[in-house]
Amino acid sequence: MGRGTLRIYLGAAPGVGKTYAMLSEAHRRVERGTDCVVAFVEHHDRPRTEVMLHGLELLPRRELEYRGTVFTEMDVDAVLERAPAVALVDELAHTNVPGSRNAKRWQDVEELLKAGIDVISTVNIQHLESLGDVVESITGVRQRETVPDEVVRRADQIELVDMSPQALRRRMAHGNIYRPDKMDAALSNYFRPGNLTALRELALLWVADRVDEYLQQYRGEHNIRTTWQARERIVVGLTGGPEGRTLIRRASRMAAKGSGSEILAVYIARSDGLTSASPKELAVQRTLVEDLGGTFHHVIGDDIPAALLEFARGVNATQIVLGSSRRKTWQYIYGPGVGATVARESGPDLDVHIVTHEEVAKGRGLPMARGARLGRARILWGWLVGVVGPVLLAVVLRSMEDAPGLANDVLLFLFLTVAAALLGGVRPALASAAVGSMLLNYWFTPPTHTLTVQDPENLVAIVIFFAVAVAVSSVVDLAARRTHQAARLRAESEILSFLAGSVLRGETALDALLDRVRETFAMESVALLERSSDVEPWTCAGYVGPAPVTRPEDADVDMPVGDNMALALSGRVLPAEDRRVLGAFAAQAAVVLDRQRLVGEAEQARRLAEGNRIRTALLAAVSHDLRTPLASIKAAVSSLRSDDVAWSEEDEAELLEGIEDGADRLDHLVGNLLDMSRLQTGTVTPLIREIDLDEVVPMALGGVPEGSVDLDIPETLPMVAVDPGLLERVVANLVENAVKYNPGQEPVAVAASALGGRVELRVVDRGRGVPDEAKERIFEPFQRYGDAPRGAGVGLGLAVSRGFAEAMGGTLDAEDTPGGGLTMVLTLTAAPGGVRTETELPARATS
Repeated sequence: MGRGTLRIYLGAAPGVGKTYAMLSEAHRRVERGTDCVVAFVEHHDRPRTEVMLHGLELLPRRELEYRGTVFTEMDVDAVLERAPAVALVDELAHTNVPGSRNAKRWQDVEELLKAGIDVISTVNIQHLESLGDVVESITGVRQRETVPDEVVRRADQIELVDMSPQALRRRMAHGNIYRPDKMDAALSNYFRPGNLTALRELALLWVADRVDEYLQQYRGEHNIRTTWQARERIVVGLTGGPEGRTLIRRASRMAAKGSGSEILAVYIARSDGLTSASPKELAVQRTLVEDLGGTFHHVIGDDIPAALLEFARGVNATQIVLGSSRRKTWQYIYGPGVGATVARESGPDLDVHIVTHEEVAKGRGLPMARGARLGRARILWGWLVGVVGPVLLAVVLRSMEDAPGLANDVLLFLFLTVAAALLGGVRPALASAAVGSMLLNYWFTPPTHTLTVQDPENLVAIVIFFAVAVAVSSVVDLAARRTHQAARLRAESEILSFLAGSVLRGETALDALLDRVRETFAMESVALLERSSDVEPWTCAGYVGPAPVTRPEDADVDMPVGDNMALALSGRVLPAEDRRVLGAFAAQAAVVLDRQRLVGEAEQARRLAEGNRIRTALLAAVSHDLRTPLASIKAAVSSLRSDDVAWSEEDEAELLEGIEDGADRLDHLVGNLLDMSRLQTGTVTPLIREIDLDEVVPMALGGVPEGSVDLDIPETLPMVAVDPGLLERVVANLVENAVKYNPGQEPVAVAASALGGRVELRVVDRGRGVPDEAKERIFEPFQRYGDAPRGAGVGLGLAVSRGFAEAMGGTLDAEDTPGGGLTMVLTLTAAPGGVRTETELPARATS
């Protein structure tokens, strides 16, 4: 049995009509005779949606009891037993009630698909996992129920259910989405026009990307090379010259004129493996195009215009932006140039824009790495001039009535030999010298039409001609090879300079460096392998590209770095002359890896130093702050045990009260010291469970005077996911600190409220407050703001409170109280579902 297909109706917000569209599709399929059932559909008391369920087979749901309440979920076993052709499953991102078969509904859907059942489902854009932060920044609400993007992307069909914000708000106002008592709150919060517009744009862009993936897949399967102008894609051709920045900015302005346009900057390097542009300039241009929202691509190709057009058609580009040529006028004898060639061969489906810039016609010289690597056209012309040219010259000279003489004939044939050397190198020149010598001997040296030479002077002339031709061709070829070597050395020096600069600046990450190696040498993948000893297996410290090798011997090229490290490249075999630069890359990769590890060790050393500072402060606290209550306890006990004084009952009670107060202070100080030590060593392990705030907060107020705190915990608050023991310690520290600095005219206010998926507990005092520059410093260990006396504590209460809050996944921040004072804001995560219930679980949990 094959896998079922998944169709998803995607919406930008609740109420756009996803479930209605899904049920409409179900009715159409039932009318066509398809076996279609409703596995789970939630109509949310919307009349029009509820009517659409009529006439469809509804499968029974599974009932689950959780926290004293009965919930219904999709019965996966019932659907599998029924085995319909199509099952409707609403709300793909839904989180199932604990005790269900799977934690998430999309996992239930996956089981149905594996059983060969086609599934039609719905999901809102805000429930996609990758967009959680974006949606929260737009709406202020964090979505707790999410579905992995890959699950939605794997769907066989995705249909966008779209509706304008104005139409959706009208539906809301007509009561078609929420009940009247919730309508005003929804319209003024989540369903504001700005929120809906932003969510709609998110949905449209996400679906557009998915459509683009389908389009690329279809074009690849059907080998379609022509451009389909469904979306503006602008390719910027870069040469590595300074004009590249102008081209990128010009393309960005063009893209800004059309929503959804995309910029792709491409640099095409020749296949010799060494770039002919400045690495520094290319790095600047890469950063610029990425800052403008585009992407940078490095392509290998000897024929620059063909490679550029191939890339543009491969990405389905609609426009190409090129710069005006930097050639001088005389350099056009080498050809029309890249811009003219691309414009001529682009065809009707690609628009080519030639952009002027400040470097126009200033000259560009010959490409650095080109040297003597002559193209096929030049080699062909060299052979034509060297072999056919002498024959044509001989015919012309024989047809002339007044011959110019043997000396001039020799000079003319020598000119063709030099031209052949300049065009095609040494081999066409040698062939030209041989052919010219034979023609001179046969046609122009008496006796003619024979290969014999009667006059010794003519023989000397022919020999000198051949020797000069060979010498000239050799010199020309040597100069070409020296030019090529100089070009390679210049390119190598630029690469080595780039590496040296990155070492000094410490900028290059390992992945970026390996990617640079892959682009420079036109490789498929690059991996840095290491092992601890000769007998240990190789491990991969970092790689780029698909399918990296796991052993140096499996690579096309491997470059050892010391005894137990190697750089392994796959894709092609490199010539020996490239290994020098590769060795520099390998050494740099080892340095970068060592630097990354040293950074980690430095961070660990910093933490150890911080721990030493904490321990030193702990010793100082023990030596001073703990001795004060101990001294008072010692004095009171000594007084009670003294036989010289007859203490009255009131005096004894006062001394015993002093002992009790000192013991309480010792217990509080020691508790904070131990808590801070546990936070520094990372041994705090919260035991998270769901609990109501009003079960914990009142217990934390036992250490403050009665009437000093005004408590406001609404009964409608959702439950929070916390460690009750740690939460009690946090609240107790905050309240005690607030009471300590509160002037006493009015009590400290402790109030809680819910905001989206969070619950905030605010502890408000009316003291003298804390300036903004000190609000973060008060949370550091052993910090006591202002003129707090030494006996008031060691300054750990707020540090411990923030540490415990963060360990539970919350935050603790300080804000100014309106009218004066300080407000501590403790933000906690609301429990999924937020169902309140009475439990007999212990109030403290082991940490």
